[in-house]
Amino acid sequence: MSAKTGDRSAIGKPERTLVSLGFIPLTDCAPLVVAVEKEFFAREGLEVSLSKEPSWANIRDKVALGVLDGAQMLAGIPIAASLGIGAVRTSMMTALSLDLNGNAITLSRALCERLRAQMPGQMAQRPLDAGVLREVSAAYVSERRRPMTFAVVFPVSTHNYQLRYWLAAGGIDPDRDVRIVVVPPSQMVAHLEAGDIDGYCVGEPWNEVAVARGSGEVVITGYEIWNNGPEKVLGVTRDWAENFPNTHQAMLRALIRAGQWADQPENRMEVARLIARPDYVDADFDVVKMSMAGSFRYGQAAEPVQLADFNVFHRYAAGFPWRSHALWIMTQMVRWRQLDPARDLAAAAREIYRPDIYRQAAEAVGVDYPLHDYKTEGKNSAPWTLGDASREIAMGPDLFLDGRIFDPQDTESYIRSFESNQLAGGGLPAPNSNDGTA
Repeated sequence: MSAKTGDRSAIGKPERTLVSLGFIPLTDCAPLVVAVEKEFFAREGLEVSLSKEPSWANIRDKVALGVLDGAQMLAGIPIAASLGIGAVRTSMMTALSLDLNGNAITLSRALCERLRAQMPGQMAQRPLDAGVLREVSAAYVSERRRPMTFAVVFPVSTHNYQLRYWLAAGGIDPDRDVRIVVVPPSQMVAHLEAGDIDGYCVGEPWNEVAVARGSGEVVITGYEIWNNGPEKVLGVTRDWAENFPNTHQAMLRALIRAGQWADQPENRMEVARLIARPDYVDADFDVVKMSMAGSFRYGQAAEPVQLADFNVFHRYAAGFPWRSHALWIMTQMVRWRQLDPARDLAAAAREIYRPDIYRQAAEAVGVDYPLHDYKTEGKNSAPWTLGDASREIAMGPDLFLDGRIFDPQDTESYIRSFESNQLAGGGLPAPNSNDGTA
């Protein structure tokens, strides 16, 4: 029997069995919770404790300092930490994507009512074009003596890049026309209700909580900004991964299995019940279950719509840490002046995203995996098949809301295609051709 079919003798014994992993109370912490509660970690010989953290800064810093062995992280955190963006440089890496999609943009009830009074036809549309905000932004500045204010969960979050992408696509300069602030996910609704912010981009359940309370309306989901874009990863420091390679592999195997289990439709209600508990997300089950069941409500009076891919934990090769995803995130860091365009983005992607380590774990648990590290994004409007894999993999659409194509071999042209960018001087190195592009 091979490692692929489950021969334990072919798998190295974990160097340590007691492991502490951090998470943020969001529905996409599901793979970690499932791995504990359904004993996927235990089957790998690991005793894992989950530490609920209040903010992404806590997650980053505790992993960097060794207080946590690893954590659920925003896909941009290992990149930013390794490049020294926003904190002292700490070499981090990821060998596992925990999920795709999962976010949405919510506007306050007051703002929606104002927009609806002026543009009822446009406000009846979902997803909403951000251009409608131009009609009221000047009045907001005049009346409130502050620009329209939106919150994101962290400066290098996909939420920040999705919000900015949506705003810019509607002709709004995120740095000039509005203000963007950082608020921890679980505090978003309270700040919205207090009038401190006019909207936010956050993961579930905090959009549907606002909808259920009548505090806000969802105007667009992350899926509608980028179909099946990356969201969270399992992040560890490079030193930790090098010191405990077998423990790392055991964690990956357990989480791959947990994601596979959580993605089964027949298990989604149990997943919702588990993560809704006080020790995890601590939210109403009826709210948590919506995105887990593939339904979503844009407003309190609206009928739920089917969004089967709102949370994706395994299908579409969701666990694979595409280096092209890392490159896309870095193009947004360059676009929004967080990262010097002179950086070698391709080299950073190779160091921080480790699909080679993922393939070892996937092979051990019999999960199919891509053979190349890069893929073009934005060209598939319908399900498609990835042939460059250990076995063919069914993939989902990957469109961007503005129809752009992201070619990881030409990040410079991609960045230049945006009106707002920070690219001057020399070009950006392309990915190593030996890594392949799907």
